[in-house]
Amino acid sequence: MKTLINIFFTTVFVLLLAHLLPGVRVNSFMTALLVALVLGLLNIFVKPLLVLFTLPATIFTLGLFLLVINAIIIMLCDELVPGFEVDGFWRALLFSLVLSFCQSLVSGFTKEEKKS
Repeated sequence: MKTLINIFFTTVFVLLLAHLLPGVRVNSFMTALLVALVLGLLNIFVKPLLVLFTLPATIFTLGLFLLVINAIIIMLCDELVPGFEVDGFWRALLFSLVLSFCQSLVSGFTKEEKKS
C-alpha cells in the first residue's frame, strides 16, 4: 500500500513540477503516472549501476556527483517516456532536486513507526 501511495504522490509532484518549472512538460496524468513508474524502475535497476561505475567521482566530490546521476536518470526517463520532456541537463537537475525533496517529505509522513 505504501508503494502505491508513493507512486501516486510522485505522479502528482511530476504534474505540479511540469506546471511550475519552465522547460519541463508532461502531456497528461497518464504520462505523469508512466513517468513515476519509469523513474521508480530506473532508480531500482539503473541508478545502482551508475553509482557503482562512478564511485571514484562520487567519493572525490564528497557525494555531490550523485546529483548528476539523478539528473541523468531524469534525462533517461525523458528519452523513454513519450509526452515527457525536459529541456537539458540543468532543468533535469533542478527537477530531480525538487522532486527528491517532495518525495522525502511524503516518505516522512508515510513512514511506519517501529514498536520497541
